[in-house]
Amino acid sequence: MGEQQLQHRQAFDVSVDVPQHPGSKCFDDDGRLKRTGNVWTASAHIITAVIGSGVLSLAWATAQLGWVAGPPVMFLFSLVTYYTSTLLSACYRSGDPVTGKRNYTYMDAVRSNLGGLQVKICGTFQYLNLFGVAVGYTIASSISMMAIKRSNCFHKSGGEDPCHINSNPYMIAFGITEIIFSQIPDFDQLWWLSIVAAVMSFTYSTIGLGLGITKVAENGKFGGSLTGISVGTVTQTQKIWKSFQALGDIAFAYSYSIILIEIQDTVKSPPSEAKTMKKATLISVAVTTLFYMLCGCMGYAAFGDMSPGNLLTGFGFYNPYWLLDIANAAIVIHLIGAYQVYCQPLFAFIEKQAAQRFPDSQFITRDIRIPLPGSRYYNLNLFRLVWRTIFVIITTLISMLLPFFNDIAGLLGALGFWPLTVYYPVEMYIAQKRIPKWSTRWLCLQILSAACLIISIAAAAGSIAGVVLDLKSYKPFSTDY
Repeated sequence: MGEQQLQHRQAFDVSVDVPQHPGSKCFDDDGRLKRTGNVWTASAHIITAVIGSGVLSLAWATAQLGWVAGPPVMFLFSLVTYYTSTLLSACYRSGDPVTGKRNYTYMDAVRSNLGGLQVKICGTFQYLNLFGVAVGYTIASSISMMAIKRSNCFHKSGGEDPCHINSNPYMIAFGITEIIFSQIPDFDQLWWLSIVAAVMSFTYSTIGLGLGITKVAENGKFGGSLTGISVGTVTQTQKIWKSFQALGDIAFAYSYSIILIEIQDTVKSPPSEAKTMKKATLISVAVTTLFYMLCGCMGYAAFGDMSPGNLLTGFGFYNPYWLLDIANAAIVIHLIGAYQVYCQPLFAFIEKQAAQRFPDSQFITRDIRIPLPGSRYYNLNLFRLVWRTIFVIITTLISMLLPFFNDIAGLLGALGFWPLTVYYPVEMYIAQKRIPKWSTRWLCLQILSAACLIISIAAAAGSIAGVVLDLKSYKPFSTDY
């Protein structure tokens, strides 16, 4: 096998015999190039993944639950996410936390700690969820692009023109952009995109928060009620379903555990990767929770029970229109980066499987070296080019078929929250630490898992009910806003 092919296989296939370099400054203990990530790059990756478009639906979610339940539920989700993330980060190495065998992906961690059928079940949940996030982000970005067009249209017409716009061209534009960015070979090379995306997420969250505070000041009072949107405005059944869907939206806003191990694999040691990730998780979950509380609560205080499903595109705000344009442009830039952060683990998995199954295929394993300015070069891989392009096209087409952001966000949050954020981290931690069955600690972990399962089932039911309602008045590929 040629040197180039071996390098390509080493990039994805941990079973290839990799030469060790004890004491080398260029290589880690597993023979791979030295990892350079730290607390801040890991935090940037997490913030990019967490403060996504989900933040904009939190005012709507708070409106469904009210002041009594909304903020406490958000805080509860943050605590659970932080705690289970620390359990998961302890599973990056099997055996010794400093020198044990590395698990490069979430599925590797499940394979090392639980094995058997659990690996396939976990993989199905993880990769379906990553695929779903790609669809959700395509929908969200197109809504923000249309919001820029609509806010300018409203401004020009003085609010007289309804400014209906078809979403398809904007989804296609986002898809074309992602085809280009998806050719970034792997997660390690995404750090700059993550930092740009993290800055953008703070930008639009801050603008949304600022506009909410301004609206509250303009109204001279806090809107909303203790129990949320009242029965009468909606039916009793709708109130129940929408409250459940709100749980899914909040869960979606916190979902990043599915890529935590992949982020951890970019971190240098010493100190141990688990220590670095615990710090990074604490920083990023604390920052995002503060933002979520402020955005969700101020948005609800500004608009009360009539809070829009998306704070910056539901036209809760009309002016200043230029500020809305900046916020929505920041959302689009952020989502371009977030799409890549979520999809890279899925890309890597498919490419690793293909390289293992067809090790002698030139199409799959051969890299074509293309010179770049400044004595650098880009390794073009034809399989990567073709398969990633097809993936982006499929996610774009599905987005055009199902453009219901809030319902899709709630459903994704519900489907990913219990199995990937709670169940597997808990079960792997129990297996790794050999926690005795029926001990106090074991019981507490199982009660946490069971409670989160109930929340996930309720959230999924609410979101499915929302999608069914949307489909009654929907025509494929012809959605206008």
